[in-house]
Amino acid sequence: MEVAALSSTCRPLPFVSTAPARRLCFLPTRSVSGRRLRPSPRSAGFSCVRDCRVERHSVGSNGFAITHSSSASVEPTTQEVGAEGSGEWSGDAIRRRFLDFYAARGHKILPSSSLVPDDPTVLLTIAGMLQFKPIFLGKEPRHVPCATTSQKCIRTNDIENVGRTARHQTFFEMLGNFSFGDYFKKEAAAWAWELATKEYGLPAERLWISVFEEDDEAFSIWHNEVGVPKERIKRMGADDNFWTSGPTGPCGPCSEMYYDFYPERGSSDADLGDDSRFIEFYNLVFMQYNKKDDGSLEPLRQKNIDTGMGLERMARILQKVPNNYETDLIFPIIEKAASMAMVSYAKADEATKTNLKIIGDHMRAVVYLISDGVIPSNIGRGYVARRLIRRVVRTGRLIGIGGDGHGNSEGAFLPSLAEVVIKLSTEIDPDVKSRQKSILGELQREELRFIQTLGRGEKLLDELLDEAVLNAGNNGNKPSLSGKDVFLLYDTYGFPVEITAEIAGERGVTVDMKGFGIEMENQRKQSQAAHNVVKLSVENENEIFKSIPDTEFLGYDSLSATAVVKGLLVNGNPVNDVSEGSQVEILLDRTPFYAESGGQVGDNGFLYVNGGEDGKQKTVIEINDVQKSLGNIFVHKGIIKEGSIEVGKEINAFVDAQLRQGVKAHHTATHLLQSALKSVVGSETSQAGSRVAFDRLRFDFNFHRPLSEEELMKIESLVNQWIGTATQLETKVMALQDAKNAGAIAMFGEKYSEEVRVVEVPGVSMELCGGTHVNNTAEIRGFKIISEQGIASGVRRIEAVAGDAFVEYVCVRDNYMRRLCSSLKVKAEDVNGRVDTVLEELRAARNEVSSLRSKIAVLKAASLASSATTIEPHDVRIVVENMGDVDADGLRSAAEYLVDTLQDPAAVILGSSPGDGKVSLVAAFSPGVVKMGVQAGKFVGAIAKLCGGGGGGKPNFAQAGGRKPENLPDALKKARADIVAAVSSASS
Repeated sequence: MEVAALSSTCRPLPFVSTAPARRLCFLPTRSVSGRRLRPSPRSAGFSCVRDCRVERHSVGSNGFAITHSSSASVEPTTQEVGAEGSGEWSGDAIRRRFLDFYAARGHKILPSSSLVPDDPTVLLTIAGMLQFKPIFLGKEPRHVPCATTSQKCIRTNDIENVGRTARHQTFFEMLGNFSFGDYFKKEAAAWAWELATKEYGLPAERLWISVFEEDDEAFSIWHNEVGVPKERIKRMGADDNFWTSGPTGPCGPCSEMYYDFYPERGSSDADLGDDSRFIEFYNLVFMQYNKKDDGSLEPLRQKNIDTGMGLERMARILQKVPNNYETDLIFPIIEKAASMAMVSYAKADEATKTNLKIIGDHMRAVVYLISDGVIPSNIGRGYVARRLIRRVVRTGRLIGIGGDGHGNSEGAFLPSLAEVVIKLSTEIDPDVKSRQKSILGELQREELRFIQTLGRGEKLLDELLDEAVLNAGNNGNKPSLSGKDVFLLYDTYGFPVEITAEIAGERGVTVDMKGFGIEMENQRKQSQAAHNVVKLSVENENEIFKSIPDTEFLGYDSLSATAVVKGLLVNGNPVNDVSEGSQVEILLDRTPFYAESGGQVGDNGFLYVNGGEDGKQKTVIEINDVQKSLGNIFVHKGIIKEGSIEVGKEINAFVDAQLRQGVKAHHTATHLLQSALKSVVGSETSQAGSRVAFDRLRFDFNFHRPLSEEELMKIESLVNQWIGTATQLETKVMALQDAKNAGAIAMFGEKYSEEVRVVEVPGVSMELCGGTHVNNTAEIRGFKIISEQGIASGVRRIEAVAGDAFVEYVCVRDNYMRRLCSSLKVKAEDVNGRVDTVLEELRAARNEVSSLRSKIAVLKAASLASSATTIEPHDVRIVVENMGDVDADGLRSAAEYLVDTLQDPAAVILGSSPGDGKVSLVAAFSPGVVKMGVQAGKFVGAIAKLCGGGGGGKPNFAQAGGRKPENLPDALKKARADIVAAVSSASS
C-alpha cells in the first residue's frame, strides 16, 4: 500500500518496533465461570512466549490473563486477528497503541476531559470532540495543530439496549485523532488504514469502508491511494454519512471503517447495517463546510478532522469475544457481580447474562460520574447518576444479590463492584483511585437510601393491586395495572417490570405492557432530545471578533492603564461610535479590568477620554461588568455617563480599588477555606462550584451531611489562624503537568492551557488559579462563615465574608448584641441563659393559656350536650356546632368530652375560627357509629374542602383545617345533613 503524502506539520517519526520482548510464563491456571485464568506477566497486553511459541491468552486489565472457551468464540476465521496474534490485546494496550501511533505522527496526546463538560448545550460529555468545540468554532485559537485523546463519554439515549445488543453502552471510551486546519482526508484515511492493518493487525480483506454518496474525493482516496477494492467501499446517504452539528454550523461528510466477521459471505448485497456480520469501529468526520441559514453549504476557511474509534469495539474484535461486555474492560466487573449472586456467567441463561451486562456497564458509568463530581440527585446530571445506580441495585436484586453480597443483609453491594471498576481505572483516569473513599461512600449511601424507596414502592404496589382488584370487581372486568402505574413503579421506585408482573400475576392481575412501553418510549425521546446532541454553530460574534486581537491583561500589577478602543457593540451589534446615555460593550487592546472567570466576578470602575489641552475629562464611562468572549477578548460592559466614544480612541482605564481589594480578600479566603475543609472533614471533599464577589464568597462542595457547629468553628478558627500568620503569597507560572506534579489543585469550572498560574499560600494551599489575590494573608483581616446549607443531594454550600465585609458584618452583629443586652439587662456572656429563661417562661405561659382555653371549651361543650339531636331508630345522638374562636386544642378537648358524655352511639362535629384566617374542624364518632360504616377521617376531610383545606385521621377521631372561615357556617350545615343521612341510612 502506498501511503498518502503526510503534512509538513504532522510528520511521522522513524519507525520504532513495538513488538513485545519474549517472556517466560510457568504459572498455574485456575478456572472461573468457564474461563481459564492465569496471573498476567508484567508486560500486560503482550503475548506469553514459551519455547518461541505464542500461547493465546488475552491479558485483562484486572491483572489476569483470560483464555476464552470455545463458547466465547465470535466466528470461524481464516486468518488470525491482531498483529501479535489473537487474544493478546488488552484494552489498555489498545489504548496505548492508538495514542502512541498518532503521537509518532506529530499529534499532542491530551488528557480526557471531565464527564461534566464546560458547555451549556450538553448535560454530559458525549463525544471525543467536545473539548475541542471552541477550536472548531474558531472561538479559541488552536494550541497544537493536531491532537489525540482517549475520552471518557456517557450516553443514555439507548439505555434500554444496554446488555441486549453486543455494542450499546452508557459509558465508553472514544479514541480520537483531531486536526485543526492541519491535515485532511488523505492523511486521515491513510493513517486510519495503517493503524487498523499494521498496528492492530486486522486482515485487510475483513475491512469495509463507507463514504458519503457524493464524496467522490473520499472514494478515490480509499480506492486509488489506500487500495481498498471498490466492492468493499459503500456509498451511503446523508443520514448515515454526513455529519451535521445542527440546523446551521460546521458539517461535512464522514467515512467509516467496518470489520467483517463473516467475509466468506461475499460482497454481493452486503449490508453494513447488519450487526450480526459487521461492526463499525472507526469514524472519520471531514469537517469542511459551514451550513448557512438557507441550507446552503460554504467551504470552511479551516478544514478540520474529527475521528472516533470505540475502544470497547476494537477490544471486542481483537480479543475475539461475542460482545463488548466480555472484553477485559468490563468483564471483571461482570465476574464480580456473578460471584456475589452465586451464579456462573458461562452457564447462566440469557436473561441473567443481560442483567450482568447491565451491571457491568452501569457500574463503570456511575463510578466515573461520581469521580468527576456528579452527585446523585433528582435533577440534571445527578438524575442520570441516580437512575443508573438504581438500575444496578434493582438488577442486582433481580439476579439474587442480597445485602452487601457477602452475608450482611443490611449492607450495600455497590461498593464491592466499584472497587473492581477503580482497580481497572488506572490508565483511564488516574484520579479515580485517589477519590475511592468518597466514591464508595456515596454509592453506599445512595444504595441504602434507594432500598428504603423500594420498600415504599412495595407498599404502593400492594395498594395499586388492591385498587385494581376492587375496581375490576365493581366493573366486572379482569383486574389490570395500567402502563402509567407500572412505569411509576419502575422509574420512581425502581421496580423492574418483571418483578411487578410476577407479583401482579400471583394476585391474578395483568399488566398493561403496551402502555408501559409507550411511557418508556416517551422518556427515551425526552432524554435523547435533551442530552445527546452536541450543538455547534458559527455565530455572528465570530465575524464581529475575528479582527479583534486578544486583550492584554495588566490587572495583576496595576489598577490603571492607557488603552485603545478596538471595538464597540450596542445590543450585540458592532458600531463605530456611541453617545451619552447608551449602554455599550467596549473592546480594548489592553486592560487592568479582570474579566469574570474561575468563579471571580468581573471588575467595576471607569473609562475616561481626555478632553484635550485643558485636561478635563471629555467622556466618562462607568463599567459595571467585564466578561470574556472568544477565548481571551475582554468585553467591558457599561453606560456612557458623559460625552461619547468611538473606535480608535485612546482611553484611561481605572479599576475601583476598594471593590478589587474586596474580591482579592474573598478569593484568597476561598483558597484557605478549601484547605480548612479538607483538614477538618476529610480530603475526599471536593469543590463543586464557587462565587467570589466584592462583598462575600460562596463555596459549594461535595459532602453527604451537614457540618456540625463544632466543625464550622474549627474551619473558621483555622482560616483565621492562617490569616494571622501574615504569610506572603507566592505566584508563579509553570507547565500544567509540573503544577499538578507539585500538588496544585484546580478550581472548579476553569479551563487551563499548557502554561498555568499557580497561587500558593506556603504550607497551606496551592491551586491553579488565574484570579486576583492579596499579597499577604494579613490583608484578609478576618473570616466569618455566615451560613452552611445543602443545595442538592450530596452538595453543601458555605457562604462567608472576609476583608472589609468581615469588619462590617461583625460590627452590625455587635450592634445587635448591644441592643439585645440592653433589652434583657444582662451582659453579653449571659444572653444565652437569659434567653433560655425567657423562652421557658413563655412556654409555661402558653401552656397555661392553652389549658384554660380547653377548660373554657369543655364548659361550652357541657351546655351543648343537652341540645344534642337524636336520630332514630337507634338513638344516635348528634352534635354539630360552631365553637366561635376556640383553638384546635380546645376544639379537640370539647369533642372528646361531648362524645364521652353523650355515650354510644354518638357523633360530634365541631368547627371554629381561631383567627388569622384559619378554620379548625374536628369529628369524634363513638364505636357504634364507626360500626355503621361512617369514618371520622373521611367525613371531616370532605367537609374541610369546603373551607379551602383538608385533613383526616382515624375512623373514630379526626381533625382538619382550612383557610376560608367565611365558608364555615355552610360547611357545618352540610356536615349536619351528611351525618344525619349517613346514620339514618345505616340504621334503617
